[in-house]
Order: sequence, then C-alpha cells, then structure tokens
Amino acid sequence: MDLSHPLQGWIKVIYVVFVFISTFFLGALKGLLVGPIAALILIIGNVGVILGLFPAHVAWTIYTLLKISKIDIPLKVAIVFGLPALFGLWLGLSIAGSVLVGVGYGFFTPWVSTFEAFRHGNESNKFLHCLVDGTWGTIKGSCTVVRDFADLCYHSYPIYLKELRETPCSNELQTLRLIHVPGCILIGLMGLLVEIPLYTAIAIVKSPYMLFKGWFRLIHDLISREGPFLETACIPIAGLTILMWPLVVVASILMAVLSSFFIGLYASVIVCQERSFRRGVAYVIAMVAEFDEYTNDWLYLREGTILPKPQYRKKKFSQSSEFSSRGNNLAEGKMNPPSLEPPAMLVPSLAPSRSVREAIQEVKMVQIWGTLMRSVETRGKELLDADVLTTSDLYEWSKGKNSNAVSIISVGLPCYSLLQTILHSIKSNSGGFVLLDNIEITYLNRPKDKLLDWFFTPVMVLKEQIKVIKLGEGEVKFLEKVVLFGSNTERIEAWENGCTVPQDALRAAQIQGISRGMIGMVRSVSKLPTYRRRFHKVVKALLAHAVDNEGSGKSISTRSPSDEDV
Repeated sequence: MDLSHPLQGWIKVIYVVFVFISTFFLGALKGLLVGPIAALILIIGNVGVILGLFPAHVAWTIYTLLKISKIDIPLKVAIVFGLPALFGLWLGLSIAGSVLVGVGYGFFTPWVSTFEAFRHGNESNKFLHCLVDGTWGTIKGSCTVVRDFADLCYHSYPIYLKELRETPCSNELQTLRLIHVPGCILIGLMGLLVEIPLYTAIAIVKSPYMLFKGWFRLIHDLISREGPFLETACIPIAGLTILMWPLVVVASILMAVLSSFFIGLYASVIVCQERSFRRGVAYVIAMVAEFDEYTNDWLYLREGTILPKPQYRKKKFSQSSEFSSRGNNLAEGKMNPPSLEPPAMLVPSLAPSRSVREAIQEVKMVQIWGTLMRSVETRGKELLDADVLTTSDLYEWSKGKNSNAVSIISVGLPCYSLLQTILHSIKSNSGGFVLLDNIEITYLNRPKDKLLDWFFTPVMVLKEQIKVIKLGEGEVKFLEKVVLFGSNTERIEAWENGCTVPQDALRAAQIQGISRGMIGMVRSVSKLPTYRRRFHKVVKALLAHAVDNEGSGKSISTRSPSDEDV
C-alpha cells in the first residue's frame, strides 16, 4: 500500500497551516509597530485639515448661498437655519471617520500586505516581501491619504461651489413658502430621531445572519476550492478573510449608522420638493421599510418587507423616464447621476465569488487612472513640441492663479487627450474604449464600480455621438481647438492646425455640444480626491520636458556661431 500520496497531502496541509500562522503573527507585529505611526499621521493630518479649513468652508458656503440665483429667499432662510446642524454633522462625522480610517488603515494595511506577499512567484522574494511590504509603504500611504483629503477640501469643494454659483438660472426656480420653513426643520429633526435608532437596530438584528452567512460562503469556497481558494498561493489571504469577516460585519453596521444621518436629513428636502409636511413624514416611515427591504435583498432573505411603505412622491417616475433624463443630462454635458434616493447601507455581497484568474482579467481602476494620466502627459508633450502650449501656461497652473492659462491646462489638456483617445477607439473599430497602451475597456472587462459607471457610460455616449455625425478631418481639427482652448478665441485663432469651421449652424451646434459634454466630464473627474495629485505629477513632467527643450534649443543656438566661425 503506497502511503506517499496521503503523506504528501498532510505535509502540504501542515506547511500551509504553519505558513498561515507565522504570517498571521508577523503581520500583527508589523501592524503594532507601523500602525500607530501611520494612524497618527493620518488622524492628525486629516483633523488638522478639517479644523484649519472649517472657517473657510463656512465662509465659502454662506457666500455661495447668498450668490446663487436658483433658489428664492425663503428657501435660503431655511438652509441658513439648517447650516449649523450640517456643519456640526460635518465636524463630528469627519473627525470620527478620520479616527476610524486612521486606525484601520494603519493597523490592517501592514497585516494584509504580509499575506499579499504570497502572490510573488519566487520563494526568496516571498520571504523578503513578507518582512518589507506594508512598512514604509503604509506610512507613505497615510501621507498620500492626507494630501488627497486636503485636495478634496481645499480645491474640489470650492470648485463645486463656484460651478454652483455660475450655473445660469433656469426657468424652474426652486421656491419655498415661509410656512414650510418650520416644517423643513422639524421633519429634519424627526428624520434623525427615527432613522438613526431604527437603522441601527435593523443592522444589529441582521448582523448575526450576515456573519454566519458570510462564513458559510467562505468555508464553502474553501472546501470546494472555488473563488479566492482556487489558487494555493491565495489560500492564506482567504484564510485572513475568514478571520476578519466579523470586522467587515461591524463596518457594515457603522456604515448603516452613518448613512442614516444623511437619509434622515433628506426628509427636509422632500418637504421642500413636495411642499407637504405629511409627505415628509411618509418619507421618514418609508425609508425604514426601504432599508429593511434593501438588507433583505443583499442577505438573500425573503423578498419585500413587513413594515409600512407609504407613498411620499406625487409622481413616481418610471425606469424609462429615468434613463431618458439621464441621457439628456449626458447630452448636455452634465455628469451628475440621476436623482435617486441615497443607498441605505453598504453590505458586502454574499454572492459566489470569482476566481483569482477571472479577477486578474478585469481591468483595474488603478490601471485606468495611470494610463489616462500617461495619455495626458503624452498629448501635452506633443502640444509643447508644436508650440501650441507654452511653459508659461504650465507655470500659471502651478501657481494656482485664476486665468485662461489655468483653464487650458486643467480642463483643456485632459479634454484634448480624452478626444484623441475616443478618436483612436473609433478608428480601431472598438466596441469599448481603447487606452494609450492598447488596453481595451468594454462593458465586460471594466471594473465593477458605481463611480466608474458615472463616467464610462457618458464617454461611450460621446463616442457614439462622434461616430454618428461622421466628422470630417477639418471638423475634427476644429473640435480639437474648441476642447483645448474653450472660449479663448485668441488662442483658437492663433493655432493654425488646418481646421474647417462648420458653416452649417446645426453642425456647429453638434460640435459645441460634444465639447461641452467633454468639458463637463473632465470638470467632474477633476473633483475626485486622487486626481489633483496625479495631475500635478503630469504638469511637473511637462515642465521638465519644456525646460529640456528650451535648454537644448539654447545649446544649439550657442554652438551655431562657433561652428560658423570655424
């Protein structure tokens, strides 16, 4: 009887268990050593940004409220009464969130990085990465998080307020009668008093089911060697997932409590929109039932809910109208998502997980970000070499001054790069979006991310619009001018690129609509936290390229006379 095969199996099991236990304690030790430093950097940095910019945030918000023309005076009065509560909520939640994120990021990132070392093929590299990964990288990452958060608070929020002030007043003026102002305040308080305890109670009651349901799914994958357990190298990571699943459940409860604040306050918006205190009360009651039904769907419990769900809208929009309104927004260049109710709770999906090979085939969000930024850098160098962009344009953006040059670099250059990518995708007969490195993003391999959906679908719509109207070469050159320089007619006329200005008014309007759509997309993307940091690196690389070109030009000019003298 040959016992070698069972013996080898047991040896393999013992080896995996030993590696898992040793890696587990090594990761915990690294978390204890690195975690406090990274957490302190993140907490002190974020809290410093919050408190330091708080007076500016108050001033910017009040100034925008006074200047905005889309709402009338009674509605402004109601918002002013609600601002102290909103600012207090911002301080409390942002500081508490910074503490939780700091502790979680500082402690768990080194731990997870230790297990991630098993993805490396070489055994010696695995041991080295187990010791090194997640140490200095975690500290640098905490500094990056603080910088991105500062960009969000100092740059993105003022840009959003500026766009809000500059939005032209439409025919539909947002009005509010003075009699509804007390109702908005009372219903907002009622929403907080009802939603917070009930959301918390429902989340806590269903948390044991989520805990055991998640464990059952992960253990089932372990036994059947599916999902993350398909490859032996990833078994330690999946084992860590089983141990950390209770923390995921706790995080889901916290997310439910956090979302209840905003959902409760949204009741005031319902009163303002529906002009009815009764419908605001109906919203407060209905959202509890919506949350119960939402969690039932995520946890694969019975459908529906036993709680009452009264109608709080006068008109219930159909799905088709929702998509049509979304399409209109995209055609006008507006990147805001459709006006839906906020999600109740972020619950991890308990559906069967995919294998590691399937996950690797999917294009990652980080890969998309990096490729798009490299594309902007490449197009920028081409424009610098053609003297379309100048070094002064880059310096103006770096100084942060409000000028046409800043708009050309911050909006025009990414728009120009996006246009070239769309044109390349059309010429390649791609069914999706072809990036600089010939990486094709389609509906099948794109990252399953709601945030990406807000931008991927509009880009595909713009691509189809350009494809349908069949722009000529001269019209494409004209579109390049418009997206790069915007309304700067002087720079448009100065760039001789052989464009053809459309004489047909309809044709010109179509091209202008495409340019506005692209500009709206880029402005929306520029508000994301990581964008400014990545774009700053692009501008820095372009400045270095421009300085090198100027230096080489000077060196050639200084050598020419000597050559002639010889």
